[in-house]
Amino acid sequence: MTHAIERSGLSRRDLLQTLAALSAAGLLPHAWAQAFPSRGVRLISGASAGSASDIIGRAIGEKLQAELGQSVVLENRVGAGGAVAIQALQAAPADGHTIFVYTAAHTVVPLISKVNYDPVRDFSGVTPLAVVPNVMVVSPSKGFKSVKDVVDAAKAKPGSLNYASVGAGSATHMSAEKFKAAAGIDVMHVPYKGSPEAINETIAGRIDYFFAPLVSAIPMIKAGRLLPLAVGTQKRSSFLPDVPTLTEAGIAKADYVFWIGMLVLSKTPRDVVQKINQVTLKALQAPDVRERLASLGADPMPLSPEQFDAMIKEELAANTLIIKAAGIKAE
Repeated sequence: MTHAIERSGLSRRDLLQTLAALSAAGLLPHAWAQAFPSRGVRLISGASAGSASDIIGRAIGEKLQAELGQSVVLENRVGAGGAVAIQALQAAPADGHTIFVYTAAHTVVPLISKVNYDPVRDFSGVTPLAVVPNVMVVSPSKGFKSVKDVVDAAKAKPGSLNYASVGAGSATHMSAEKFKAAAGIDVMHVPYKGSPEAINETIAGRIDYFFAPLVSAIPMIKAGRLLPLAVGTQKRSSFLPDVPTLTEAGIAKADYVFWIGMLVLSKTPRDVVQKINQVTLKALQAPDVRERLASLGADPMPLSPEQFDAMIKEELAANTLIIKAAGIKAE
């Protein structure tokens, strides 16, 4: 190899830089590419420190570091609805050493904002890490005892009921709009800046119902100040095992899955994607990771890369219909 370098007239450093550039561009046969991992791994998160996405990403990162034998560092690149983090990912080689920790916003933001990427063409799913349920809550003072009670009231006086969200295109908004369409009701959207304000307004009775993030609603549910009517996921939450899903409550096709997951650039070699998936699924089985998820009201959501990619395509199609029907646009 040394003689070949000398005959080429390139220094070893120049050749290695050239090979790295070709590998990043997907132009180098994988047999020539460096084994994964050959250096430290970066987890790029568009979420702020202390958020559910950040906490889960760090918990997984600790396990990946032990499994891969390389340092794993999570970097928070907050801003522009995830665009700042995506730019950092796009600037990195497509070799698996930079992984994007993102949320279900991946299948919403490109539909309501102008972006410089395609969520399917430019990314490959590794696996969802967890599903963070939204729970439909009401104030006990409203007198609603079930989802059917809410739907009946909304149909009796169209436009008289309202629901809260934490902003256009948020999981709380998408959950409510999907429910609205599935139930066939006419209700008013009232956006707030954050979950605490929306929860307080729901408790006060000025809001009829709110698809609240479970971790935010649990304290008020336990205190009896909010009544949970249904969870917005396909399965019951381990935190609220006695609370039905929307389907069980009689509203089919209303579930909205808010996931936190890992993605890489689409040119990342498939065997690298598979390896990251395997070590991540192992990490999700660790008792301390499951405990960390439980503290957030989240449940593990392990899938293969192929299953995750298929789920993303299905979500984009479903979200397109919801967003068009509701006229949702970025704020």
